[in-house]
This record gives sequence, C-alpha cells and structure tokens, in this order.
Amino acid sequence: MTETVAPPPVDTSAPGDGAAPHAPEHVTDAAAAAPAPTPSTRLLLARHAVTAQTGPLLSGRAPGIDLSDRGREQAEALGTRLAGLPVAAVYASPIERTVQTAESVAKHHGLTVLTLDGVIEADYGEWTGGKLADLAKTDLWKTVQRAPSRARFPNGESLAEMQGRMVSALEDVVSRHSGELVVVVSHADPIKAAIAHYTGVHLDLFQRIMVSPASVTAFELTAHGAAMVKCNDTGSLDELAPPPAEPDRSGSEGSEGDGEQA
Repeated sequence: MTETVAPPPVDTSAPGDGAAPHAPEHVTDAAAAAPAPTPSTRLLLARHAVTAQTGPLLSGRAPGIDLSDRGREQAEALGTRLAGLPVAAVYASPIERTVQTAESVAKHHGLTVLTLDGVIEADYGEWTGGKLADLAKTDLWKTVQRAPSRARFPNGESLAEMQGRMVSALEDVVSRHSGELVVVVSHADPIKAAIAHYTGVHLDLFQRIMVSPASVTAFELTAHGAAMVKCNDTGSLDELAPPPAEPDRSGSEGSEGDGEQA
C-alpha cells in the first residue's frame, strides 16, 4: 500500500514581518514516530564442568552425577572468569552437574541459580548411561553424526525436538532480560544446537561445532538478529564487559592552568 504524504503548509507571511517560518508538520511527526533503539541482550551459554563419567559414558539425564575434583576446579575457574561481568541472572539445566557449575558463577554476583527445564540435556532414552565406544558401533550413531535432524533416541527425544525446546527456552530468557547479560549453564548437544540455530547452520551440520567443558559461547541478541561474539571460549572474557563510562567533559575542563590547547 502506498502512503500519501500531504505537502507542508505554505508560509504566506511577508518577508521581514518578523513571523517565524512554519515547521513542516510531516517532519515533526516523523521524528516523533521514530522507534527507540532496540536494546541488546548478552546471552552467555556455558557448558557444565566435567564429571567422572565425562568422556567414556553418555550420562544424559541420569541423576546423582556430581562434578569430579577436576570439574570443581573448572567450575571455580569459570566463576572467576565471569566475576567481573554485570551478570543479571544465572540459569541452569536441572541436573546436578549443571547446577553445581552454575553455583560457582552465581556466588560471585550474589545470585540464586534458577533452574530451567528447557535447557536440560537431550533425552537419550535407552542410550542413557551407555558406553560411547559401544554406541558408536550402532547404525543410529551414524545417523546422529551424519544426519542428526533425522535422529531419534530409543524411547527418548529427537535431536530436532531438543533444538526446538532449547531455543524456545533461551528466547524466553532473552525476553525477560532485555538489555541485560545473563548466563545459562547447559550441556554440549543443546548448546551446539543453539549455536547452529543462531548462526543459521542446519542441524545436520551441528556436529562440526565443538563445545568444551566449562567453555563459554556468547551471543548479542536484538529483535533484529543475533551475532555470535565468542564460541567455545575457555580464556579471558574481559571484552564482554560493558565499555567504561565516558568522562564528564562538561564545565570548566582545562581552566586550571594545564596549558592544554583546544
């Protein structure tokens, strides 16, 4: 539909009669109707630290699996790396190893960990607790690696379902924390699926993405899109901090005899 814009009123005052020129009303209206800048939200996805089962077994959603000594060290290091950031909330998958990792982050900010069902580990069904070396010999393993969008675990969920509920949960978090920085502690496969979604990568390629224990992947999200700022990062996160406030240059700067030229 084409919108018709009325021409501005004609100024009929005589030159020099002191009358102020008329402001074009359509310009004023357009300025008033300009949308406010869209606030961006920093979403930090952290994978839990290691357990004694990380590597040889597929822990899945099995209860009672705590962080190992090495895992507690990784979680503490993660909390220290995030300590200087303005974290507004810390969410975690409702499994021991993710909650324990998240607590190491939350304590630096005086926050309570909020559990979030939507970012829980994939439901591996009958594969839960299996040895990866044995699972790798199955036909389903080949599908999981080569065409994961078509993979469904026996009496569990599909990887496509996992991606859908993971992204839905993250979008809800972002909507509740507009303009803030939030941390979500989850698991390797859900985080890889979220990375694929926000970077426009098909789920069938998500196995090419690496997500290490206690790593951080950071996104800048607005209503107009997503930008990945960091991926699988285990180093310094200082650049995720907001820029320092500009010094107040109003008043009489340079009037105290410092010799600075304008």
